[in-house]
Amino acid sequence: MAREITAENLDLTTIIKPGDSVVWGQGSGEPVTLVEKLVEQRHALGRLSAFVGGTLYSGALKPEHTDTISVSAFGAIGTLRPLAAAHVLQIIPCHLSQLPGYFLDGIVRCDVLLLHLSAPDETGQYSFSLANDYLQFAMQRARVVIAEVNDQAPWTYCAGRLDSARIDYIVRVSRPPMQLEPAPFGAVEEAIARHIGNYVSDGATIQIGIGAIPDAVLAGLGDRRDLGFHSGLMSDRVAELMEAGVITNARKPIDTGVSVAGTLRGTARLYDFAHRNPALRLHTLMHTHRPEVLAQLDNIVAINSAVEVDLTGQVNAEVADGVHIGAVGGQCDFGRGALMAAHGRSVIAFPATARRGQKSRIVARLSGPVTTARSDADLIVTEYGVADLRGQALPERMKRMIAISHPDFREQLEREAHAALRRA
Repeated sequence: MAREITAENLDLTTIIKPGDSVVWGQGSGEPVTLVEKLVEQRHALGRLSAFVGGTLYSGALKPEHTDTISVSAFGAIGTLRPLAAAHVLQIIPCHLSQLPGYFLDGIVRCDVLLLHLSAPDETGQYSFSLANDYLQFAMQRARVVIAEVNDQAPWTYCAGRLDSARIDYIVRVSRPPMQLEPAPFGAVEEAIARHIGNYVSDGATIQIGIGAIPDAVLAGLGDRRDLGFHSGLMSDRVAELMEAGVITNARKPIDTGVSVAGTLRGTARLYDFAHRNPALRLHTLMHTHRPEVLAQLDNIVAINSAVEVDLTGQVNAEVADGVHIGAVGGQCDFGRGALMAAHGRSVIAFPATARRGQKSRIVARLSGPVTTARSDADLIVTEYGVADLRGQALPERMKRMIAISHPDFREQLEREAHAALRRA
């Protein structure tokens, strides 16, 4: 039976051993109180390692905390970016669909798991609440499980039962979960969204992330009917479309009638909507991100972003100016799954320029790693249009990519394309 401890009396030195690997939930599912205690007591704990996902809480891990905590992650998401900029974040490049196996096989160690849970329902069943992506797999390997039970966290329907017998310690708290406001968007994002909207028909299933372009896309889908939703993340704007009857999931071949996500990232408006709502279910990465599952959604439109894309369709979604700012994440999982689906489309969408128009994001040669291979390129979208690269030879690909670049950079890109083709 789990032992209850107050946050004030929580002494992690009696639970965590030097050299342990600590894992916790990401985004709004961060167990903030437990992470604060870990950071506060880190010198007494000795050297530790920690694996974290994308973080929202800026008050937790900071570069100076790596004096005793070695931090690794699958990318530099959210408040992990300062650690990446300080070169103290260890990046594990991987597809999110690989994480469950990494935990189960011990490739990514989990000695101690920190959870953020809702209060139990009337049957005594806890809920993973805001994040159910990789936690169940880490939980299977953990020596110790510490649960932060938050009476302000929503109780959500989750795939996979949370075995309360696996919880060793419970720390009860009452604090608002981490929130992420909808991103403001302008004319550039609206133009990109209009182009993408041409590929989202009634009955399509959409996968989308968080940010200005995703929010602009969702804002432009109000006239669609019976859309489905299957994604790693769910935001406030998805809840709005569900309430408006736009997202009904009625035509989805699997999970019919239910919106599927791995985590919720939004405001109290989303969390209130999700509380005890059977039209929404949080699944693990084995369901949200596996290409063989996605391929069953025969009309899925997967929408992801990029730091830069080269003239042949190679995508860098991880590094800008030599610093990690993103991740492989689910881009390849969803892109490959969409291309496997009968009528699926994979979209990479981004503004044509960076640094206030001073730098083209369509380039002759990537400055960072290849996140998505050119063999998986489908629709590349900027505010200037859509480059459909499926089945196109390299000269035609270059022509189409230049056509959606910023006009100020087209002449230079044409010269670089000509030189590249001559070398080839």
